[in-house]
Amino acid sequence: MRFVAGFILALASLQAQAQAWPSKPIRLVVSFPPGGVHDSLTRLLAPAFTAALGQPIVIDNRPGAGGNIAADQVAKSAPDGYTFLIASEALATAKYLHKTLSYDPDRDFMAVTKLADYPMALVVHPSVPAASLSELVELARAKPGSISFGSAGVGTAGHLSGELLKSVAGVDMVHVPYKGGAPALQDLAAGRIQAMILSVSLSAPQVRQGKLKALAIPGRARATRLPEVPSAAEAGYPEFEALLFSSLHAPAGTPRPVVARMSAEVEKAMRDPETRKRVEDLGAVPAATTPEEFSRYLAGIEARWGKLVRDRGIHVD
Repeated sequence: MRFVAGFILALASLQAQAQAWPSKPIRLVVSFPPGGVHDSLTRLLAPAFTAALGQPIVIDNRPGAGGNIAADQVAKSAPDGYTFLIASEALATAKYLHKTLSYDPDRDFMAVTKLADYPMALVVHPSVPAASLSELVELARAKPGSISFGSAGVGTAGHLSGELLKSVAGVDMVHVPYKGGAPALQDLAAGRIQAMILSVSLSAPQVRQGKLKALAIPGRARATRLPEVPSAAEAGYPEFEALLFSSLHAPAGTPRPVVARMSAEVEKAMRDPETRKRVEDLGAVPAATTPEEFSRYLAGIEARWGKLVRDRGIHVD
């Protein structure tokens, strides 16, 4: 009886805290430096959060180690609803790519919502004699190892997407990792590497200027910024599906009413026409979900990318 009474009191206290929330500023720890799309999206949404919740939003950029610095800090924060993590798809692949982590991505976080998707594009240098994904695959099959693709580094979305293409198409292409996406894109434009898979927002201007050729959008749908480029599914490779995204996470143990409220506020903000347009101007697609929907989504992509990482023997450290 004493245990039951204590449990009831603890539950009542938790509910009271959730009802009083928020009573002080809320900190959003961003896994990326200022100026990037994830940071820009966070700053775009912050005023909507402030207006809805009545408290200031503090944006705390903690870039580095593929998002692990920010994730570690939030994982060790008090689960009181005043600290959240802005992450990317990297959080879902971290446990497969790193032999050791200072946090457990599954145990230490609660999924709140996906924020936005960022479509990617498979692009090649104009000198590559391929005008479609199928032609690139044929070229790679005819000359194994003759096509090199760059990325921002081992384990990044561009790298994993390239490995996925190699796997589903059964081709041999050479991965060239760089220390960041900018130098990789520079070398692609100069013809020192042949291909990359990167966000449409970065690749579209180069495609429009004729500096690059876009062959496919990895996934089942076309991208609004490159509507003339077919999806991988249209090209006959439906399993070649890759996507960048921003997401919101809370430390494990955060009161569920708080998690639900944050998710609802994101969905509400994304319904606002002006906010939605500004998000789309970033090259993003609003993608708010419920916590339950996002949890299921994460489980799916973790299984898919985890298998790829294991099968291809990819490790960051």
